[in-house]
Order: sequence, then C-alpha cells, then structure tokens
Amino acid sequence: MSEDYGGIYNPLGLSIKRVLEYRAREKTLRGFPGAQEIGNQDLLGVDCDLLVPAAIGNQLTSRNARDVKAKLIVEGANGPTTPEADAIFRERDIFVVPDILANAGGVTVSYFEWVQDLQSFFWSEHEVNQKLKAILSRAFSEVLKTKLEKKVDMRMAAYCRAVARVAGATRERGLYP
Repeated sequence: MSEDYGGIYNPLGLSIKRVLEYRAREKTLRGFPGAQEIGNQDLLGVDCDLLVPAAIGNQLTSRNARDVKAKLIVEGANGPTTPEADAIFRERDIFVVPDILANAGGVTVSYFEWVQDLQSFFWSEHEVNQKLKAILSRAFSEVLKTKLEKKVDMRMAAYCRAVARVAGATRERGLYP
C-alpha cells in the first residue's frame, strides 16, 4: 500500500483493516508494524496478486510495465497506464480493468444524488451501495462479454460499449441540446 511519499510492503500480505486503522490514527503509513518501507516506483514491481494504481496518471509506462508482477491491474486513477504499457500488459496476459470502468462508481453515485435531489428521495448508504453494486456488476459483465466476443482487451471492450451506448442514445433521443 502506498501514499504520496512511498509505501509499505510485506511479502506475506497486509491486513487492509489494520493498515487503514493505523493510517487513520498515525496519519501516515510509515512505521506500520510488520512491513518494510518501499518507494512508489519499487512498489509497482512487488510480487502481488492485485495492483491498483490509484493516484496519478501515467504511472505504468514502457519503462516499468515489464517489472509488474501482478496478474490483475485495476485502474483507480485516471489514465495510470500509457498505451505502450497497455500493449506490454496484453502481451504478458495481465488482466487490466480500465479506469473508465473501475472509476465509474463515483460518477454513478453522483447520478444517484441528482436523482434523489430531483425527487426528494433519501436513500440510505446501504441502498446506495446495493444500487451501485448492481450497476457496476452489470457494467463489468457487459464489458467482459464484449471482450470475449470481440477478442479485444478490456479497455477496448469498454470503449466499444461506451460508443455503442452513446450511439443508441443518439438514435433514440436525437442530438442534445
């Protein structure tokens, strides 16, 4: 796990709950018991199952993509992977959940807030999370289905789905405004 200065690593794993509690209390990851400190660039190449670049863009590049050991990358930041790194991940058969799919939760919840405001609804956090899970699960399934049908990567599949949805909405509703 990392923050702006660098991060922490334990090859046996980290307890997310314990790390979050520690970070809330100490305001830093530095000094977390049972972990070694590691620089952010080094963190991208540690042996792990899941890599979530979630801070800034262009972190995964042609210079470091071959060092990534994760088999699954979920892009939490906007544009964390360069096109050159994307090609390397495809070549290495690393599954990438692209930012436009992985980041859809924030935009979706903003839409929920707009709907609630318009109609004077007040959903509980549990209701919002249920609705969000349903939408994101469906979106992931649709993108994965497109990936498999068209034999493309997840990013291209997400783009295909997005363009198809915009085209469909334009056919149904016409151009806006």
